[in-house]
Amino acid sequence: MAAAGDAAPHVLVVPYPARGHMQPLLDLASLLASRGVRLTVVATPATAHLLAAHPASVRPLSFPSSSSDHDASGPAPIGADIHALAAALRAPLGDWLLRSQNNSDGNDDDRVAAVLSDFFCGWTQPLAAAAGVPRLVFAPSGLLATGATHSLFRRAPGTPVGNASYAVAFPDLPGSPAFPWRQISRMYRSYAEGHGGEGADAIRDNFLWNLESAGFVCNTCHPLEGAYLDARPLVDLAGKRVWAVGPVEGSTGNDDEPKDDDVTAWLDAFPDASVAYVSFGTMMVPPPPHAAALAAALDRAGTPFVWAASTATLPDGFEDRAAEAGAGLVIRGWAPQAAALRHRAVGCFVTHCGWNSVLESAAAGVPVLAWPMAADQFFNARIVVEEARVGVAASWAGFGAVPDVEHLARSLTEVVVGEAGAGVRERAKALAAGVAEAASEGGSSRRELDGLVQVLRELAGRRRNRCDHKSFVSVQGH
Repeated sequence: MAAAGDAAPHVLVVPYPARGHMQPLLDLASLLASRGVRLTVVATPATAHLLAAHPASVRPLSFPSSSSDHDASGPAPIGADIHALAAALRAPLGDWLLRSQNNSDGNDDDRVAAVLSDFFCGWTQPLAAAAGVPRLVFAPSGLLATGATHSLFRRAPGTPVGNASYAVAFPDLPGSPAFPWRQISRMYRSYAEGHGGEGADAIRDNFLWNLESAGFVCNTCHPLEGAYLDARPLVDLAGKRVWAVGPVEGSTGNDDEPKDDDVTAWLDAFPDASVAYVSFGTMMVPPPPHAAALAAALDRAGTPFVWAASTATLPDGFEDRAAEAGAGLVIRGWAPQAAALRHRAVGCFVTHCGWNSVLESAAAGVPVLAWPMAADQFFNARIVVEEARVGVAASWAGFGAVPDVEHLARSLTEVVVGEAGAGVRERAKALAAGVAEAASEGGSSRRELDGLVQVLRELAGRRRNRCDHKSFVSVQGH
């Protein structure tokens, strides 16, 4: 009889097929694989190539025809994407999971010890329950945003009903934070206001299913969210165990990220910490008036910049003028964000505060000009600006209002070189040191990861010995 510690855990991984969700989950899979865990990852034709850089023990699982061609990286509403992905994969994945648990060839090594799926894949919870397998929720967002989002669907707070100053409070989270209604996730606002369409119920069910899971694995770390991690168990996550294992991307940077020598060479010409790196992520495109305000502010402040503009519409002539003056570089398409943020010349990150961007700036020690627009970004910006105090707010209005150009220019100057921003810059450096320590072997995040692996090993051992997976709760304390 194999001891629990000798069992090689086999984990079924179900990503949400959008790059910002899937890549961190695959990075976590690689970390687990490096500790002896075997992983089977659900892949689609649109996402299978992302597994190529990961260890051989991270194996793809694809399904034929229409069930494998869904890609959630496009512009469709989240609710519709969740519903479509579940409709495509629920039946074949449920069948595969049941077969893996009830194999007749006597090979217990292929039995799944746990399901690890993205928090937009709540539909995997009943599949795992039917197969007698515990499910762990992977949260690609921070713990504040994860707890607050689940709180919304757990408590179902009401709508403003004409009250322009209405704010939603989160009394069960440390500090009882409150956010104006316009800063609450559009997913919940659409659901609460009754115009979320047929995807609204899918979103609600998704998050309520997550609260039935065995626990949460969160891409965060103690230096960034210590207040929330120290408060565990969180009522807003149904008191479930949370493993804080971040940042999962290459510990403190993605060494496998493709290099862009042109960007590096351009940055090499500038003094240390003098350039602003601008990016609103791959999915968030600032409206033309917002982009124009930022372009004017960069001109007014005289701050050299690299702008990963994707498909953003910039003012006529702005890009050419900046290039001719040698003061700015506009990148269309893929941009080497992690590498650029770690370049010595970059002294400010103008960002929408998507969680991956927050983690990358924290790891690089770069202060932030925070411009949240939607989704979880207002929660993340609160951590950056008000809690860690490694950034300054460009605007809290999101898409609702265009910030004043003079205010943006002053904020840029403050963060990059201003005397008032000296403390922000020093705290950003200190945060980077803390994040590096947390992500190093023996650091807090790696201890959490090792505790998670130990739980998976015990689950695998119990499966080999035909123990009931409902006893998962007895090993959550690791």
